[in-house]
Amino acid sequence: MVRGVLKRVQEDVSPAESGAVHGEGRPTWAEISLAAIQDNFSRIQRHVGTQRKVLAVVKADAYGHGAPPVARALERAGADWFGVTCTSEGAELREAGIRKPILILSGTWPGEERAVLEYGLTPAVHRIEDLLQLERGVARESAGGARKSLRFHLKIDTGMNRLGISPEDVAKFAAALAGCPHLQLESTFTHFASSEDFSSGRAAGQEKVFAVALQGLRAAGIDPGIVHMANSAAVASRESSWADMVRPGALLYGYHQNYDTTERRLAAERKLPLTPALSLRARIISLRDVPAGEGVGYNSKFVTSRPSRIAVLPLGYADGMVRQLSGRGRVLVRGVEAPLVGTISMDLSMVDVTDLPQAQVGDTATLFGADGDARISPFQVARELGTVTSDLLCALGKRVPRYYLA
Repeated sequence: MVRGVLKRVQEDVSPAESGAVHGEGRPTWAEISLAAIQDNFSRIQRHVGTQRKVLAVVKADAYGHGAPPVARALERAGADWFGVTCTSEGAELREAGIRKPILILSGTWPGEERAVLEYGLTPAVHRIEDLLQLERGVARESAGGARKSLRFHLKIDTGMNRLGISPEDVAKFAAALAGCPHLQLESTFTHFASSEDFSSGRAAGQEKVFAVALQGLRAAGIDPGIVHMANSAAVASRESSWADMVRPGALLYGYHQNYDTTERRLAAERKLPLTPALSLRARIISLRDVPAGEGVGYNSKFVTSRPSRIAVLPLGYADGMVRQLSGRGRVLVRGVEAPLVGTISMDLSMVDVTDLPQAQVGDTATLFGADGDARISPFQVARELGTVTSDLLCALGKRVPRYYLA
């Protein structure tokens, strides 16, 4: 059965929401182990060496785990930097008391310069045009008062073909930066397109392209500053990419990437063992005896082949039970796997508990996490659905209260 001491974090969970665990309110909730996240961070730090900085990626509400409490736990554990995707995410962390540097990985929009300066955020620059816009914005904020300056990270596109200046444009960038007295290059980075794929040389090729771009900066008289490129899979398996700082994301929350071979993944897990931090649970709110030959759920996608006992959970795709699990997913009830049946709706899901006659209203069903000796991992589910673990974690709905294991 599910056990564990739960602690409510005052600013993140209201008293009404706390009833999901203790018998009041909608009985659907997520449990987050901050201790597991801190332990994963410590393992990563030891793995790459304490001489390297670690930028903890907490974008998308810390992959669904709750950015403010997760970032506070990681700051206590020793994170050097935090990575978010936009200015508003960075502002949220500052207002939650985070003091370590925060990198806006996707850059800023025109007009955000005041907020970036006010919250002490560090933008990434992906285009020369973005550099010039930042200079104009910071100069405008400096007009009539104390001179302001802003540090930034330069992103180089080495083969992702998404964001970043081309290595061929390094000289143009250097010339543009010379005309930006309010800006200071603090760091240079790139991003791997397929660091978990060892069947091709793409990631190794990106490393070489990045090295050439760094040489170009130095030749132009520019210190690239802190160099970083390693995302989660590279942190786990590509030591040559660790540079001055690494950027773990999914690893922090307990998940390795889906490598090109099972052997490669198992090797990564042995080298860097992790603990999944999130469990998603709901209580059974109804049990219904359904005769053979009856449809269950929208459009009768599931038809009973025998007299069946169907449990209803207050957990739907608005909560993180993605619709693709309809008719193919499973949950744990009393430590035993039971199949999801019928079409998952926005607020409710159905489970066939015919083979669990002891199941009762109020029993806990686990979508992700452990129940006794049994466990369902988001990685397993993601692999079966042909997606990635982060896709499922980020789908966790806002109306699902997060509780933090003491």
